Amino acid sequence: MNRLAFMCAGEPLEALPMGALYWPAERLLAVADLHLEKGSSYAVNARKLLPRYDTRQTLGALAALIDAVRPRTLVCLGDSFHDRAAIERMPETERMAIARLTSRTRFVWIAGNHDPAPPPEGWGEVAEEIAAGRLVFRHEALFGPVDGEVSGHYHPVAALTVRGRGLRRRCFLTDGRRIILPAFGAYAGGLNALDPAIAQLFPGDYDALVVGREAVRRLSWRQLRPDASLAVMKWERRATDR
Repeated sequence: MNRLAFMCAGEPLEALPMGALYWPAERLLAVADLHLEKGSSYAVNARKLLPRYDTRQTLGALAALIDAVRPRTLVCLGDSFHDRAAIERMPETERMAIARLTSRTRFVWIAGNHDPAPPPEGWGEVAEEIAAGRLVFRHEALFGPVDGEVSGHYHPVAALTVRGRGLRRRCFLTDGRRIILPAFGAYAGGLNALDPAIAQLFPGDYDALVVGREAVRRLSWRQLRPDASLAVMKWERRATDR
């Protein structure tokens, strides 16, 4: 596994190609936005015929990650379950898979906007946020200057042009003071790293740590491109300002 080492708030961290963050000094692994049972939620509420295998796929990836890293603590940064009824819809095989994972290492579930209620007893600890050393782990980034914040929520993706072809890849975002993790869930989707909702959190320069199949590549935000909708918004804003 080709990890990309970088610094945040003076702490040496590693971005992993699977879209997870590792803190070697603490043997702490962090993942964001699993959105377990999103497929079944869409099938029930939105009446969209999505395959209901996202939970199995996401848990399989998480199990492989635990096998590879062997963390002492695993922090799930909120929106681990897609809604309050996700666990009720979850098949017994997937519940048993979570029970096996939580028996292997210490799990900390950070409450998110999709899943404010705690998971079943025995699946680990629940917190609004946790602080460890110079880092604080929470679901959504706070607006304004902050040091050592690790969060998720935004599902950042980097839009790139490679050899004339447009690509979108999950990415971490960091300015050396805070970091936003990509979504880990199979059906999580993503928001462009240049979107104003994200860019406002980084008043200066920031980098995208772009997740590839086998490695993570660091790019400046200046090397990214907006989605078509963002480009239109910027053109309209410039035209209005004239």
